[in-house]
Amino acid sequence: MSAPQHAYTPAPDATVTGVLRSPRLLLRETLAGVITALALIPEVISFSVIAGVDPKVSLIASVVLCLAMSVLGGRPAMVTAAAGSVALVIGPMVSQHGVGYILPAVVMAGMIQILFGVLGMARLMRFIPQAVMTGFVNALGILIFFAQVPHFWQKSPLIWGLFVLTLLIVLWVPRFIKSIPAPLIAIVVLTLFSIYSGQLLPTVGDAGPMSRGLPGFTELQVPLNMHTLAIIWPCALSIAFVGLMESLLTARLVDDLTASPSNKHRESTGLGIANIMAGFYGGIAGCAMIGQTIVNVEMGKGRSRISTLAAALILLLLVTALSEVMAKIPMAVLAGIMVIVAVKTFSWHSVAPATLKGMPVAETLVMLVTVAATLSTENLAIGVAAGVIALLLLPRRMKRHLTATAKTASPDPEK
Repeated sequence: MSAPQHAYTPAPDATVTGVLRSPRLLLRETLAGVITALALIPEVISFSVIAGVDPKVSLIASVVLCLAMSVLGGRPAMVTAAAGSVALVIGPMVSQHGVGYILPAVVMAGMIQILFGVLGMARLMRFIPQAVMTGFVNALGILIFFAQVPHFWQKSPLIWGLFVLTLLIVLWVPRFIKSIPAPLIAIVVLTLFSIYSGQLLPTVGDAGPMSRGLPGFTELQVPLNMHTLAIIWPCALSIAFVGLMESLLTARLVDDLTASPSNKHRESTGLGIANIMAGFYGGIAGCAMIGQTIVNVEMGKGRSRISTLAAALILLLLVTALSEVMAKIPMAVLAGIMVIVAVKTFSWHSVAPATLKGMPVAETLVMLVTVAATLSTENLAIGVAAGVIALLLLPRRMKRHLTATAKTASPDPEK
């Protein structure tokens, strides 16, 4: 008879009550939230440009998403905000029909995600092969890196200097100071330097207006009729499935990083509710952001919902009361932090000569197809779909190893 299966008991530093009872853990989770909030700013602002909406709108939507998923999500410490993959889907609709159609499209997408979670369809993600997962991670690391290049690849020696100093601080300071996250030290020190030196540098404020205060609720600007439905349903379906795929794949990655399970059904339902809330107050949808999640989990050592709750509240404080301070943060500093995130995200082991030599040809091929499709479209969902299709097209003897790997992966707790 096989040994009985015991329910997973989360570590004290992964539970809200455990964190609140320990001042040391509470400080760690809070500081992780601070650097996560700061890491969200450049990505969210750049994604708002892609989607064709005001940066302040995307930042407020990110506050709503991060705050809601801190309570409703199925993966503690995973960061949800206005993401690039969703912005790429919304952008064409906005450019063709206007921003008025975002609200009904986002609400419809949220309803689809809720239905996905209620029906238990999230467990299908367990069957995505490890080769596709590796390709997903590698492609995302590359996309994060190249998104930062415009912020530091300039002729100004000062910008290069700030970028290099950021790398040095983040990489070397943890050897001497462990109580305060190194990215936070880099942002504070180098922002103060740029302010008091009087140097004119590209800052967060250059990306869009950072006025104080909160916007009102999003108003419905289009009639709810069949014409509107015909415009929004393709976009809503894309938002729903792209957001779910990226969130569930990121949850699976965090499961591996933290050696703890997550509830994928709760994550799906929570994401749908959070997107509907963000649609009515913020106006744009989102999903899990793997780069900022890596900042929270790896750099900040965040493990509980407290870290993402702190990130949401700090981001809210920055966008409202401290918007003028946030606007002065040099983009080169934030770019330096995200470059390190990109390097940490990429699975270097998967491309090591020894690994490639011992890896089945089919696994290498599927990983490369996933990476190539993601980079060519800048759409993670398309990349994953291409990897799965490549697997299905392989001869039976070649794909037997990959499907066996996927099926023997660690089971999800919600089954």
